[in-house]
Amino acid sequence: MKAIRIHEFGGPEVMQLEEVPKPLPAADEILLKVYATSVNPADYIIRQGGNDLLRPLLKLPMGLGLDASGIVEAIGADVKDFKPGNKVYGVPNFPGDGGYAEYLAAKATQFAPMPHNITFNEAGALPSCALIAWNAIVDLGHVQPGQRVLIHGAAGGVGNLAVQFAKAKGAYVIGTASAHNFDFLKELGADEVIDYNTQHFEELLHDIDLVFNASPVRDQSVRMKSAEVLKDGGIFVCSQLDSPFPAALLQVLAAKNAIGTMVGGGSISYTSSLHGTTALIEEGKVKAVVSKVYPLAEVAAAHRESEKKHVRGKLVLEVAKEN
Repeated sequence: MKAIRIHEFGGPEVMQLEEVPKPLPAADEILLKVYATSVNPADYIIRQGGNDLLRPLLKLPMGLGLDASGIVEAIGADVKDFKPGNKVYGVPNFPGDGGYAEYLAAKATQFAPMPHNITFNEAGALPSCALIAWNAIVDLGHVQPGQRVLIHGAAGGVGNLAVQFAKAKGAYVIGTASAHNFDFLKELGADEVIDYNTQHFEELLHDIDLVFNASPVRDQSVRMKSAEVLKDGGIFVCSQLDSPFPAALLQVLAAKNAIGTMVGGGSISYTSSLHGTTALIEEGKVKAVVSKVYPLAEVAAAHRESEKKHVRGKLVLEVAKEN
């Protein structure tokens, strides 16, 4: 089978399309014929050698890709929830061979039935971002109807899902984005959009119940201002796992009796987030946002586009054509 592999860390050119052995599923795994995957910021960070958080986990040679959608081809002896022929989507083992491949073997618990009303390309854009957005909005943010939610990086892969999840839960949703994404975010359900280039959200907002920083840009001043606009007892959730909260931010949060936390860790549930995402998609309350589809062989071009950090939704890599 064909798969993208890297044998050294570096720029997009280190990704090579190679012929590698087709994997065999372990007892608790499925073998997936991959139809689509997508490009996440973590993919190019890993390709470059990782950050302080990821570096100890990376071992060359390795594959890339944190998403996958496709059809189950075989199951391990202990797998009960799937059978060959099922359409599924989910997250490959990490670290492992990744979703940039024609086939992958991964733990069955990291996959869920694909929504029946979307394509493989749309499904391939969702899993890892859905895990993070669901974790932030539902698991950690505990969003309730009528609450005011501010989402930074609202037009990105995680942010656009966070907007939709929060709106589906009945929140009043405010997003920060560049001006050309205003109409896009309003179509997704955002009640207000603030231009981070020309407006100062900290001057416009107060008494926010939840702030979710889904932006790929590391900016401590944005974090401080986010804490300042929270209501007493509010919640600040951040996706930037590699950048711990500084003492000054913790002091602001403490003064407001607010909670500050990072996504991930033991609080992520593949089952609840993926099944919850599927339900909302099938109800027509959430949709996958795909900005462009590349063939797997053009993965380098997709990474270059992703590294500009202005992608609306997701860049998808089409591994196999849908029948």
